Amino acid sequence: MLRHQEELLQEADFKAVLSSGPGGQHANKTSTKVVLDWSLANSEVFSEEQKERLEFKLKNRLTKENVLQLSSDHTRSQHKNKEILIKRFFKVLEDALTIQKPRKKTKPSKASKLRRLKNKRIHSEKKANRKNPLS
Repeated sequence: MLRHQEELLQEADFKAVLSSGPGGQHANKTSTKVVLDWSLANSEVFSEEQKERLEFKLKNRLTKENVLQLSSDHTRSQHKNKEILIKRFFKVLEDALTIQKPRKKTKPSKASKLRRLKNKRIHSEKKANRKNPLS
């Protein structure tokens, strides 16, 4: 879990805008969709190394000004949409900051090679037995 969550939320800008989707006649009058704008360049929570990692991992989600924009209009409630958005914001940052372990190359064992060849031989004989012996 990310430390400094409160500081991140203070850096983020929340806007409520008109939403499409469910709500009927009430939908065109209330601003239930919530949009989050967070500037990576102006953030003081992360170190330069973390910012570079975030910029690399989130390059498809950042604008030209290095601003992360997320929105939520899943429910008719502005407060619930904001909660959903905050959870997603932290999840996106957390996933981008995780460092994956390098993959270790492995070879198939001798037993697994022999098993594969045995199965190939059985399959081959099964197909050969289907043929007409006269042709």
